[in-house]
Amino acid sequence: MQPRSNEYVLIEGMVAWKFRGTNKGGSPVAALLLLCLLWSLNSLRSDLLPQFGSNSSHAYMLAHQAFPPALLAVTVSLLAAARGSQWPRGKQFWFSSLIGLGLFVAPAVLVFLARHWISDLTRVALFSLAPVFAVVLEPHLGRLNVVQSTTSLLASLVALAGTLLLFPVDLPQSVQAGLAFGAVVLATAWVAGINCWAVRFASELPRKSILPFAATAAASASVGLLAASAILERQQWQSIRPDLLSAAWLAAVEVPALWLLFWLMGHMSATRMTTRFLLAPLIANLIGIFLLRPVVSLREGLGLLLVACGAGWLLFAKEIKPGTDDSSLKLDFD
Repeated sequence: MQPRSNEYVLIEGMVAWKFRGTNKGGSPVAALLLLCLLWSLNSLRSDLLPQFGSNSSHAYMLAHQAFPPALLAVTVSLLAAARGSQWPRGKQFWFSSLIGLGLFVAPAVLVFLARHWISDLTRVALFSLAPVFAVVLEPHLGRLNVVQSTTSLLASLVALAGTLLLFPVDLPQSVQAGLAFGAVVLATAWVAGINCWAVRFASELPRKSILPFAATAAASASVGLLAASAILERQQWQSIRPDLLSAAWLAAVEVPALWLLFWLMGHMSATRMTTRFLLAPLIANLIGIFLLRPVVSLREGLGLLLVACGAGWLLFAKEIKPGTDDSSLKLDFD
């Protein structure tokens, strides 16, 4: 191996110093906003880019949802191998796999089972509960050096109220609809809880281990989704057709969004990460308003404002350290 030049060492040190400071800087926030922008484009593609729109019958197919994490797992594995990263073993391997299954497979199955009774707008509204659950659960499941305040809970409720103004919830009218409604709420709480655990796990990993962690979690998510698809929708597999335009969209939008999601786990609290369920619909609405020029009612305008204020508070408010604030939100589960 050839010795590195002084200039190379200096540049490497500057880059390492920059990324060590991203925990308190603007880079994680910018990454989260980019993630939400990519997800908002994904939700708008059938309206703004019909040639990229997927068949509505495939919207909930678990097999289709397995493609992005599979491609991410392959891409990140190659990058980790090129960097000589150490792969997780033992508990780290099983924890990484469980995070992939819990973050993607379990909620996807619950939403899939509820799809006939829950509309898309109701599902979006219910998933805006994720920051509420994260505020309550993070002191117990997330990073030990973060405590949520009662103002964070209030901000998440304000954002929830704004989302409900934008996406009115269809209350269940039957037992089946009620069970489906509860399944989506459970999926939301589950995602928030797993997100808290994933953030704690990722923040304790060495910096070079984030790539193997993301590859392992994404691979387990892809395998789990395919297994669930084989059980629940095997008859629909024959309708899956290769599509170059969808593959290009997958590589350009969905895979980078997933990578940002895993990267943020080591750089941002779970509560801040769950604001993606607020910001992605908000950005999608703003893009739609800008491009399509619809008439915005007073209720919708107020909803947009409340979501922006609540999510902005959660995203930019200073995190409280344990023992520094008496108004911290800490429930006794013992």
